[in-house]
Amino acid sequence: MDTNPAPSGFWIRWLLAACIGVIAFGLVLVLAPGLARQGFAWLLYAAPGRIDAFGADAVRYIGLAHAVIGGVMVGWGIALFQVVRLLLARGERAGWQLVAASLAAWFVPDTAYSLWSGHWPNAVLNAGFLLLFALPLWGTREVLRARPPARLAGALRSGA
Repeated sequence: MDTNPAPSGFWIRWLLAACIGVIAFGLVLVLAPGLARQGFAWLLYAAPGRIDAFGADAVRYIGLAHAVIGGVMVGWGIALFQVVRLLLARGERAGWQLVAASLAAWFVPDTAYSLWSGHWPNAVLNAGFLLLFALPLWGTREVLRARPPARLAGALRSGA
């Protein structure tokens, strides 16, 4: 059986904490809509009550959008946590690749739209969030040299 060296426990714990942060942020979006609305109003408009001035229908819609995004973030955070815990912590290259790919799939379109729409403070927030994952991913990059598990390598050779 192939074994790959496990990455440093420091980086794994950092990544697990970042995943918990994603989950917690998602829960805030769902469970504390007023706080989320004020936080984004402060971030985007430097005025915590600005979104409330959009009108009741707009505020309800923004609350729905935050709740949906928050639910997705909770699910993404749980999935990332399990990938880090079950794959990356054992030195599996696929774990590193899954975390990196999912971050890129979120970061590029979210940040590009934020910049295109003139909401650069959200792009700055995204960059900080990405950094929470990028540093430990850099610290665990040695798993990219790891061999894939024998069952995966066999499946790849057979074309399955």
